Amino acid sequence: MASASSTDDPTRDSARRAGLVHLSVVYVVWGSTYLAIRLAVRPEGGFPPFALGSLRLLLAGAILLGWAALRGQRVGLTRREVVTLAVAGVLMWPLANGLVNWAERRADSSYAALLVGALPIWTAAIESALDRRRPTLRFALSLGVGFGGLVLLTVPGLAHAEAADAAAVLALLIAPIAWAFGSVLQTRRPVSASPVVSAAYLHLFGACGFLVASLALGEGLPRPSAAAWGALGYLVLAGSVGAFTSFVRVLRLLPTRVVMTYAYVNPVIAVVLGAILLKERIPPVAIGGMVLVLLGVWGVLGDKLARDRTVAHGGAE
Repeated sequence: MASASSTDDPTRDSARRAGLVHLSVVYVVWGSTYLAIRLAVRPEGGFPPFALGSLRLLLAGAILLGWAALRGQRVGLTRREVVTLAVAGVLMWPLANGLVNWAERRADSSYAALLVGALPIWTAAIESALDRRRPTLRFALSLGVGFGGLVLLTVPGLAHAEAADAAAVLALLIAPIAWAFGSVLQTRRPVSASPVVSAAYLHLFGACGFLVASLALGEGLPRPSAAAWGALGYLVLAGSVGAFTSFVRVLRLLPTRVVMTYAYVNPVIAVVLGAILLKERIPPVAIGGMVLVLLGVWGVLGDKLARDRTVAHGGAE
């Protein structure tokens, strides 16, 4: 009779539960940030997109670093940690989030949700290439189902949206690839700094990249409205200090491919919040899309659990 598997290890179970809690935070909070970004970068009364990123990340990074210092955490970095966090910060913020900020001035948010929603697919492709291993059939099918649901979820918005120009579409194609590389880099070159300190420096390095881009593009001084200031505050406190710190934590607790399912869930959360807060009607096609998205996420999580059981019982992964 086989002994208790490592999947019954209380420490592993506790880490998995903590990871799912932090992933839930990312699901919900980042699902609401598309609206906040649109409010913050509107041509009338909004921030220039890269100036918004620089101000957001500078404020969030300062808050996180101060919080870590007050808690007595190590805030200095080794040379290796500087390189890892600087490269990841630039990939994930100016190159990924910055392109989304810029594109949402030109393209409808439905386009952004659809194209950024390909993040799990890009992540799986990058990891499979690095590991020289094909994803399982179940995992590939789950990704396909989830992406199909994302398409259905965005069809109502796309049907009434103006066509996005080619530059915005290209930006939204590059953004998830850059974010995926930055996320995978953190899992392949883990740092010993705490999640709060790591998140702080990822923000600060990203702020530097945003500032360089803003100056290079000649963005003028912003004249934000009260709504834009409110959106910035939400992005700083909820989107960065709260959810991004949870994102850094969950990258250390769960597999990257599981973490990236948030890109499928965020549009679902956005639709549900719109129905609850703004009394928006959810079309039947969107309901079908949400069901497919959730089935895709369930399939990805189930694939991970199946791999864990295989490894625990001595099988090849």
